[in-house]
Amino acid sequence: MRFRMKPKFMFVCASLTLLAVAPATAQQVPPAPSVSRPQAAPAPAPAPAPAAAPTAREIAYGGAQLQRMDFYASPVEGVRPLILFVHGGAWVGGDKSDSTGPAKVRHYTQAGYQFASVNYRLLPEVDIEDQAADVAASLAALLDRSAELNIDSRRVILMGHSAGAHLAALVATDPRFLRPYSLEPGDIGGVVLLDGAAYDVPSQIVDAGPLLGFAYRIAFSSDPGRQRLLSPSGHTETLNARSFLLMHVERNESIRQARTLAARLQENGTRATVEGVPGKGMDGHNMINAMLGRSDSPATPIVDDYLAGLFTPSPARIGG
Repeated sequence: MRFRMKPKFMFVCASLTLLAVAPATAQQVPPAPSVSRPQAAPAPAPAPAPAAAPTAREIAYGGAQLQRMDFYASPVEGVRPLILFVHGGAWVGGDKSDSTGPAKVRHYTQAGYQFASVNYRLLPEVDIEDQAADVAASLAALLDRSAELNIDSRRVILMGHSAGAHLAALVATDPRFLRPYSLEPGDIGGVVLLDGAAYDVPSQIVDAGPLLGFAYRIAFSSDPGRQRLLSPSGHTETLNARSFLLMHVERNESIRQARTLAARLQENGTRATVEGVPGKGMDGHNMINAMLGRSDSPATPIVDDYLAGLFTPSPARIGG
């Protein structure tokens, strides 16, 4: 008798495979390096404690339990730019409470950004199209309350890690997700993508090999047309977000995905920069997200410089 897996069981197997290479929700961050001092030297004054992260305010943007986001207000007075962060988790996991990174929240709110981290519904209960629609809905909900939340709606940044980078890129290139809210990708001033995946789904499936390729087909289907529809690189000929920073670590597939998307954006007149930082394999993939905002993270000054020049003209380039 031939054993045949039921679709639900197949999805669970594929999800476990994806989660094995996805960012751990409780990411272990290495301590900041210490400086050794001669014992005879006088004890230095204690370093000031880092500013405490602001308290999260949960905001609902839909009726489902996961259609919630945490909003962190900047202590800087006045109307401020917004960063909306989309967590990773292989489209099946992750949560705003443990996949955002406390250093990121503290650093960017202190720098004068309003910061929000969004949850979205997960596979297999919904499709990836629904997840991108959730990200778009959360952004629209924040902009609807821009006066109350002191958000400058002309200065909006999407930021995402891993699967969240894919969803951020999809919303920032495919106009169908923002259109219901009378918004368009061009309303997004900048997009920061942290070691993302599936910017070009068909090539991602090939690069992933047979086992992970099977898992990606479960998530994105085996239909080439749908795979292309869910690929941000397939929408670059339309109006895109105004600027992109694509970060990667030392993973060949993430390097290829970032460079492919950046090249297609640039071909169609959108500013795009690719930057690489140290970090091998999935440890590097996790750390670029967990450490962003810390002074000892190589990604922090790159993202800071990008954001500082975001709303002024700057040349596009591909590097890293």
